[in-house]
Amino acid sequence: MFRDRQEAGELLALKLKKIIKGKDFVVIPLLRGGIVLGKKISDYFHIPLLPLSVKKIGAPLNRELAIGAVTIDKTYYVHQDIIKHLDVDKNYLKDSLDDKWKEAKIMHKKFNKGRKISLQEKKVIIVDDGIATGATAICAAKYARYKKAREIILATPVIAKDSLRIIKMYFDRVIFLEIPSRLVSVSQFYSYFPQVDDREVVKILNIKNKKYS
Repeated sequence: MFRDRQEAGELLALKLKKIIKGKDFVVIPLLRGGIVLGKKISDYFHIPLLPLSVKKIGAPLNRELAIGAVTIDKTYYVHQDIIKHLDVDKNYLKDSLDDKWKEAKIMHKKFNKGRKISLQEKKVIIVDDGIATGATAICAAKYARYKKAREIILATPVIAKDSLRIIKMYFDRVIFLEIPSRLVSVSQFYSYFPQVDDREVVKILNIKNKKYS
């Protein structure tokens, strides 16, 4: 169990020491949960940080269960096996993709203003605070691939064992600290796991914003 996201980020940075060599890396933390860990890794290795807004699409009767995800340029991923198992309506999926894409764009504009970093030919490290179904991470990987990243690495403290097989198909490497046989919730692996709010993201990214000053 990790004390909090800060400790998990520090432990991940130590595990990445054998991989991160040189300056052709970019850290992509998934907003909002991954930003704390991503900043730790970015600071440790002195490499660029490019937060990415990826919005989870929840199941109709359980919004916490990710059946897919979408990001700022409409790159999306849907978990076909879960969708088929739950018999998810096509209209529900389409409407959810549209709604979450709009939310992702708003969040991106809020936190990435003036932050332009090319991913072309870069080694990209996608960071999140934990992986359950893997929908948001896979969506981020597809985004990085579309942006012509040379190598795509996933770094996370904890990942569900039954999700790893699918996730490996989208990443060149997967770096993790814990792989439980059963993962009910990412929060169960942290002693302290509050939601990361806008104020904390603004502080971490050192964004000048009168609303949060």
